[in-house]
Amino acid sequence: MLAATLALTAAAQEQPTAAAPSDSVRADGRAVGTYAIVHEMLKQTKPKYAYRPNMSRRQLRAWQRGVGRAMASLMRFPAPDRSQPAPVCVARQPREGYTLERWELYPQEGIAVPFLVLRPDGLTGPVPAVLCIPGSGRTKEGLAGEPGVAPEFTENYTDPRVCMALDMVREGYVAVAVDNPAAGETADRAEGVRGYDYDLVSRFLLEMGWSWLGYASWIDRQVLDWMKQQPDIRRDRIVVSGFSLGTEPMMVLGAMDSEIYAFVYNDFLCQTQERALVLNRPEGGRRPFPNSIRHLIPDYWRYFNFPDVAAALAPRHIIFTEGGMDRDFRLVRSAYADFGAEERAVFHHYPRFADPAQRIDVERLPEGLDRTTFFRMVNVDPPSHYFKHELVLPWLRRILR
Repeated sequence: MLAATLALTAAAQEQPTAAAPSDSVRADGRAVGTYAIVHEMLKQTKPKYAYRPNMSRRQLRAWQRGVGRAMASLMRFPAPDRSQPAPVCVARQPREGYTLERWELYPQEGIAVPFLVLRPDGLTGPVPAVLCIPGSGRTKEGLAGEPGVAPEFTENYTDPRVCMALDMVREGYVAVAVDNPAAGETADRAEGVRGYDYDLVSRFLLEMGWSWLGYASWIDRQVLDWMKQQPDIRRDRIVVSGFSLGTEPMMVLGAMDSEIYAFVYNDFLCQTQERALVLNRPEGGRRPFPNSIRHLIPDYWRYFNFPDVAAALAPRHIIFTEGGMDRDFRLVRSAYADFGAEERAVFHHYPRFADPAQRIDVERLPEGLDRTTFFRMVNVDPPSHYFKHELVLPWLRRILR
């Protein structure tokens, strides 16, 4: 492992000097290039609610409340519109062992948000439930093992690595599946338009002082609140399961709602601020941005990074299925240990990196990385990115039995 770490770090350091912003710094230490200036600004940004090890229980609780308040401020949810009708079931179809229901939510005037509910047959009382949030380009229909609302939205819905909600209802849980904004049924399907356009929607939302994640979480929060009122759902046993892009609204809900019982984090865990700082090797004459505009939340990095938010979910149950840096897992594990609940946080790496000897374990990434080198240094195997039902389902059986 040490040899691999040294080799990759050396390779990163040997990348062209244009990867470093310091080439525009003058002899007096001042920068002229704007990239060098904002890069240094970001480097000096210290998140207010970064997790600090060895806090007292009282300090931990105060820190968690701070994370929740900051998240609520960043997400900017509109005030509830009590004049709108309650959610309505608009269709119901029998399936083998369960019933598939299509519901609509009406959060504000002029808005209808569809979601799917899969209820096991033969329920005699309330059971646990799972809110299933898809990844980029995925749909609620794919999660439910159903064809898309249009041919271009149909996924390989018979693949167990896709149909998260179908997995859950077959386990005996009520499963609720949502679309991400601008995807699937909620995509722009005007004449001459097909497919997803997250970026256009994200731009509009940012211009209005909101964000894609703020809107997505606002919708998902209302679905979650609806779930709590269902007589066949155990309010004290609701799980939020996010795949890839879906892990972001999952963390928002967790930070803002202390009633959620458990979380499925099906993606790699990383320090998003660090990712922006180090993934900066020029490509085609320009530096890449680490993520698309839909991931942008103004001021987010002033408060926390993803591992900090994940740590703030302690002591509730959580499973990580696709690794990341051991450094970030240690941070989350430390928070759970501070709560005396270390066993409630379960960590898995990609199969390729399951052996610690195959992983790179550093405390700080070097700057000037390209995307391929970055993924290798954070122990990510992109071709193996899928919903890890083989890990999640046994874990749920254990914590929900």
